[in-house]
Amino acid sequence: MSNEEKQELSMPTKYDPKATEAAWYQYWVDGKFFEATGDPEKKPYTIVIPPPNVTGKLHLGHAWDTALQDIMSRAKRMQGYDVLWLPGMDHAGIATQAKVEGKLREEGTNRYELGREKFLEKAWEWKEEYATFIRKQWSKLGLGLDYSRERFTLDDGLSKAVRKVFVDLYNKGLIYRGEYIINWDPDTKTALSDIEVIHEEVQGAFYHMKYPLADGSGSIEVATTRPETMLGDTAIAVHPHDDRYKHLIGKKAILPIVGREIEIVGDDYVDREFGSGAVKITPAHDPNDFEIGNRHNLERILVMDEGGKMNDNAGKYEGLDRFECRKAIVKDLQEAGVLFKIEEHMHSVGHSERSGAVVEPYLSTQWFVKMQPLAQQAIALQQSENKVNFVPDRFEKTYLRWIENIRDWCISRQLWWGHRIPAWFHKETGELYVGEEAPADLDNWEQDTDVLDTWFSSALWPFSTMGWPDEEAADLKRYYPTNVLVTGYDIIYFWVARMIFQGLEFTEERPFQDVLIHGLVRDSDGRKMSKSLGNGVDPMDVIEKYGADALRFFLTTGSSPGNDLRFYWEKVESTWNFANKIWNASRFALMNMDGLKAEEIDLSGTLSLADQWILTRLNDTAENVTRLMDTYEFGEVGRVLYNFIWDDLCDWYIEMAKLPLYGEDEAAKKTTRSVLAYVLDQTLRLLHPIMPFITEEIWQHLPHVGQSITVAAWPTKREDLHFPEAAADMSLVTEIIRTVRNIRSEMNVAPSKPIKLEISAKTETVLHALQRNKNYLEKFCNPSELTIAVGLSAPEKSMSAVLSDVELYLPLEGLINLDEEIARLEKEVDKYKKEVERVQKKLSNEGFMKKAPEKVIEEERAKEQDYSEKLDKVRQRIQELQA
Repeated sequence: MSNEEKQELSMPTKYDPKATEAAWYQYWVDGKFFEATGDPEKKPYTIVIPPPNVTGKLHLGHAWDTALQDIMSRAKRMQGYDVLWLPGMDHAGIATQAKVEGKLREEGTNRYELGREKFLEKAWEWKEEYATFIRKQWSKLGLGLDYSRERFTLDDGLSKAVRKVFVDLYNKGLIYRGEYIINWDPDTKTALSDIEVIHEEVQGAFYHMKYPLADGSGSIEVATTRPETMLGDTAIAVHPHDDRYKHLIGKKAILPIVGREIEIVGDDYVDREFGSGAVKITPAHDPNDFEIGNRHNLERILVMDEGGKMNDNAGKYEGLDRFECRKAIVKDLQEAGVLFKIEEHMHSVGHSERSGAVVEPYLSTQWFVKMQPLAQQAIALQQSENKVNFVPDRFEKTYLRWIENIRDWCISRQLWWGHRIPAWFHKETGELYVGEEAPADLDNWEQDTDVLDTWFSSALWPFSTMGWPDEEAADLKRYYPTNVLVTGYDIIYFWVARMIFQGLEFTEERPFQDVLIHGLVRDSDGRKMSKSLGNGVDPMDVIEKYGADALRFFLTTGSSPGNDLRFYWEKVESTWNFANKIWNASRFALMNMDGLKAEEIDLSGTLSLADQWILTRLNDTAENVTRLMDTYEFGEVGRVLYNFIWDDLCDWYIEMAKLPLYGEDEAAKKTTRSVLAYVLDQTLRLLHPIMPFITEEIWQHLPHVGQSITVAAWPTKREDLHFPEAAADMSLVTEIIRTVRNIRSEMNVAPSKPIKLEISAKTETVLHALQRNKNYLEKFCNPSELTIAVGLSAPEKSMSAVLSDVELYLPLEGLINLDEEIARLEKEVDKYKKEVERVQKKLSNEGFMKKAPEKVIEEERAKEQDYSEKLDKVRQRIQELQA
């Protein structure tokens, strides 16, 4: 369909997103408007998408995050940049494996019955299914992604990058394998890194016990929140300078139930002031005990298996779930007289972020990254000119505080879905081989069965997606480092920090210039959206009801950087109304274009005050929108555009444009059509990054040049179309019109009723400006008689208003029937008095004040204030009329 044919199409009376959105998205993709061109004449601008997990469908947080990126990439493309917005998805090891295993359970099987290869086939099937869902959702949201460069964290190129990074870090001594206490998820049977553990306050108990001394001289008191671990105790620790226990250091105590002798050791870690000052030491089940055990060469005894059940070291409790064991052992200890007090205790308990299981500190052999040297590089970067800029900058402190206190990162996971660790053990000698490729005599070697933490591959995302480790890869050389990363504050530790570590280590550059941090989408009451609360909102449901543009405008302009966003259906509906306002204004313009072609647009004719003003306001808006976009103030971008479109363009200019359009002056008509077409075209371009669908639909109906608004030039200030004096004059004219309308409303005088209006100008300059533009005052104030002069005196019995450069007088005679108006207002006084008395009676009722929710009480107080203010205003008006 040609541009000319599109212009001939009539626009429906109401905008229907469903009828247009899918078609335009396919048009953009087919036209390859989103593909980076590599044009050397253009400056590159790069964003890599935070890859969504292939565990399910996108939620509102994804919609917000990606819409912000789309705004930036669309604006930069229109500004002449060679934009690469690279899409992709994350394999999400634990989360995806849990979903696939859940599906297998429904089918009556499990991964062990299938075996590793068959299980991985099922996981890839899951990935393909959900990747298709995600792409459909991206299209529904209107995201301008370069699909020709789409990546997946398990694709061949990224897998090669992962292997190289692992091997290089291992060879540098930054990856090691060791036996440590790690966070263990008994449900998924895998290790977790510290930041995959969510700590929640849980009601628990302190169990106070007395361990008898081996020499029979008494006992020593200890307390624990996890009595089931006592079966693995190998010592009791006291502070070496604690006078109560110094004499016991080096002696033995008897471990109840088990009967094993354990040593009493002195260690500075022990807090003398907490509890009894003596603590049981279980090196295989507590990270602090593990360190104490290392210092004192204590044995490490595991008493649980990988599923959280007691093992053969637990004696008679073998096979019991850890929490069932707790109940059994507490009962036995009470019967033995060892457990003498149970004290209720609220304490922080770690839960697996993915499965929700209570995390078990667990002795295990795992792979770790030594983080301190990497952290030092990242800290040094933030002290340089090339640091990563956090927006808002307060999040830099959050980031630094974490990396300054960073612990080594456990990177191995006991899963099948993920990047398998590139390490092999010799079947006979046990020799370890680490390499990017398997050993030559593979039959004699067995590969480590574990996979890498998902975040290990995600940390390479900004450069592995560009072709690294091939340092000559064209995309890597042109588009890396990237310009901005957009993400939520909840994954600064998980992902942002690790990308910076790995970017510095392997490319010697920051992976992105800026990090734009946003918050979480919450419900209208400020609660986090969750399945358990049933308060989640599917972005596709919002799009189904109101269209993608309404959702995008609400999400991207509804909060300031770094803050959470509350979801309100009413606000999305308000944005829908805004879209229809634009639609209706555009329909009016098109109905009055009289077949105007793009090459016929001519702004060289005589411009009216309204023309000069709207062109000047357009310049100001373009400058402000560009500046605010560059500083990521999208809420302000929305406010500026909304005010310009709704107030300036629709409510003022289009109404004023009707004067020449409906008049007899053909030259004025032609100029007005050109101004209207030009301003509407430029306005749609400014709005396009936020509301891409409706702007493309309207733009294609307008006289235009080019295939799509997506690649139309971004509006910039035009000095030849900038008229500050006209803008000042227009400001005065609109202020007068607005004030007269307000007075009419207050006096209950219909806009259609002519009124007498006198305007006293402060200066001759103001007088001449008003006289030049008298036609607007006559049209929009509807005066029966209009007087404009310098130094007018106020007539008797008149309404007046004092503005910056003028005073307005509206004589009451003939405006209203004074007696009737006073009688009407006295009835209003009675009405508001009764309302005030009713509310005050309620607020003075002790029973109501005690029982009513605070929200209801606040609403009643607000009513009292509102009715009181209205009562005062009506009484004041009566006094003015009776004067």
